Amino acid sequence: MSTKDDLTIRIGGEGGEGIISSGDILTQAATRAGLNVLTFKTFPAEIKGGYAMYQVRLSNEKIISTGDGFNVFVAFNEEAYKVNKKKLTEGTVFVYDGNGTGGFEPGDLPGVVSYAIPMSKIAKEDLGTYRSKNMVALGAIAHLFSISFKSLEEIVTNKFKRKGDDVVSVNIKALHAGKDYVEKELKKKDAIELSSVEAKDDIIVIDGNEAIGLGALLAGCNFFSCYPITPATDVANWLSKFMPKVKGTLIQAEDEIASLGNVLGAAYAGAKAMTATSGPGLSLMSELLGMACMAEIPCVIVDVQRGGPSTGLPTKHEQSDLFLAAHGSHGDASRIVLSCDNVEDCISLTVEAFNLAEKYQAPVILLSDGSLGMRKEGIKRPDISKVKTLERLKYDPSSNGDEPFMRYKITDNWISPMSIPGMEGGAYVATGIEHGETGAPKYTPDNHELMGKKRFEKIKNVEDDLPESKRIGDEQADIGLIAWGSTQGDVTEAVNRARAEGLKVAALFPKLVYPVPVKAIEKFNKTVKKIMVPEINYQGQFADLIKAATGIPVIKYNIYGGFPFTPNEIHNKIKEMI
Repeated sequence: MSTKDDLTIRIGGEGGEGIISSGDILTQAATRAGLNVLTFKTFPAEIKGGYAMYQVRLSNEKIISTGDGFNVFVAFNEEAYKVNKKKLTEGTVFVYDGNGTGGFEPGDLPGVVSYAIPMSKIAKEDLGTYRSKNMVALGAIAHLFSISFKSLEEIVTNKFKRKGDDVVSVNIKALHAGKDYVEKELKKKDAIELSSVEAKDDIIVIDGNEAIGLGALLAGCNFFSCYPITPATDVANWLSKFMPKVKGTLIQAEDEIASLGNVLGAAYAGAKAMTATSGPGLSLMSELLGMACMAEIPCVIVDVQRGGPSTGLPTKHEQSDLFLAAHGSHGDASRIVLSCDNVEDCISLTVEAFNLAEKYQAPVILLSDGSLGMRKEGIKRPDISKVKTLERLKYDPSSNGDEPFMRYKITDNWISPMSIPGMEGGAYVATGIEHGETGAPKYTPDNHELMGKKRFEKIKNVEDDLPESKRIGDEQADIGLIAWGSTQGDVTEAVNRARAEGLKVAALFPKLVYPVPVKAIEKFNKTVKKIMVPEINYQGQFADLIKAATGIPVIKYNIYGGFPFTPNEIHNKIKEMI
């Protein structure tokens, strides 16, 4: 038996069969046993259900992408088998619901190690509850591939204990039924066994949406308003549990427009305020984004991107809201746009989003995506003592003397002090109307030019406020890749593989995507012969923004089928380009 340091298990079946909860439990158990984890899941957007899939990659080493496929596929039904049949290649392991009532037989699969386990039969006939089928499968998987059974029992007990001892008992019994079947009825034919690791105490399992919520609280967010939308709703769900504990306010608005209106009102009144949405909601917010710019109100808008346009692909992956985030408003409306890389980054970059919003008194849009938002990772527990937060520049009532408060005063860095309602002498008008320095309406050409310049000049050098964009690879390269968002993990693996083959490759990973980080990109361009931008949208949106801002003729590499890149796809493209 050979041990393995990197194993990917995919579970597929009908929505409602416990596919997603099975994956979550397996992920938690593996993490508790000391393994690193990274997940990917997808499920139907329709209430009627359909094919659902959960994939978890387990390793002793740090994981940065979902990988190229799976080593083990567990099929709860025949539909899941048919969806994944082409990926069952030589060397993979196939576990399926067979040998009994409710099962199926897949036929011959050359080179594939297959295990038929009567999940439905054991659940229905032996345990008397079909709903325990997923627990039977989990018990079997754990025993087959040396995943800590003790950890699995602990997670299942904790998950169901609020429902009573009877519910816990039937689920634990189902785990043992799956394990016992494998132990007594199957002979292990594959060579996959996860090598043992040491459990870690300082690791938490959290998904990207939850991490954004955590980052918001660490940044001092005390007001949140949103309207539910897939795949962003879990940001609100998580905050609804914890916002009251910091004496914050959370409001479910009647729509996305109202949610941003609530945020702007709260921020104007002195709160650190945030909303979370997806592409359709961000579209509706575009007018109020313009007002946030015009009135210079700090706020954070999270966009967990999904496939579009229109209703599009609510539960699938895409990076196609960048144009909307950068330019989605009438008139010249300035804003800052950041993009998260991984789950840990969702925490730290949310803090950064609030800091930039407060410093520049401007809207900051934080881009995540469906894959990252729903992805779980085991990350080191954040050190709260190291979190640094900024506050907006506030008006000093003693500074004016007999002069009126000039909310939009022209300063050397174009940032003006902001009063909070109730401050003596700090009253001003904050509307969407063009204004002079006091906030009173003013429509002269000279004033409009001056105020328009103010709103853009203050964020002109925002690139300097962020850590230098991460660069990997060769100092001088034949090809350089620029990747944003969750694509960065796949690019990193691909670059490492290409360099191991002797190819000269480098990559740059900016977190600031608008205004375009011109300094970092121009510096990178001097060290590579050509630049390729892989992104998950049809138009090559970041590539176009780079071309417009720098004039560099970057090469586009786009996919847009609703799933992330694999490292292998990018690796092959690198070889093709070189």
